[in-house]
Amino acid sequence: MASRRGEITMSVTELARFLDEERVLTCATLGPTGRPHLMPLWYVRDGPTLYAWTYGKSQKVRNLEREPRATVQIEAGRDRYGELRGVMLECDVAIERDPARVADVGVRLMARYAGAEPSADARERVRAQAAKRVVLRFTPTRVVSWDHRKLGGSS
Repeated sequence: MASRRGEITMSVTELARFLDEERVLTCATLGPTGRPHLMPLWYVRDGPTLYAWTYGKSQKVRNLEREPRATVQIEAGRDRYGELRGVMLECDVAIERDPARVADVGVRLMARYAGAEPSADARERVRAQAAKRVVLRFTPTRVVSWDHRKLGGSS
């Protein structure tokens, strides 16, 4: 049986729309024992690059300090096979520690997930949190996407 991979791959436009619609990525890093360490993160996008913030002392940050590569997955349509959509991004990851940059990404995250620009008080709370957080910049080196809805009900 021939592969139908080409039929279900998302176009660049479809992929951008998908990344903008979905809200949680699962980040896989290598833990200290060599086993995968999976964690969900909220993210914002700038072109193909994804940004998240997390506590600077978290296990995923320690893993990325040791090995600055991760695989992230974003998925949707889990209820039926014909609705499965997703993307797997193999990424180089940079850890950004500048408090102003961390606060900037934090404000962008707050705006995205709250659905509105944060108030001055909310921005100040984000700035206060930035001291303990870092930004993870995920730069894709390989992208694999799928949209089973393109199969038209056949599998």
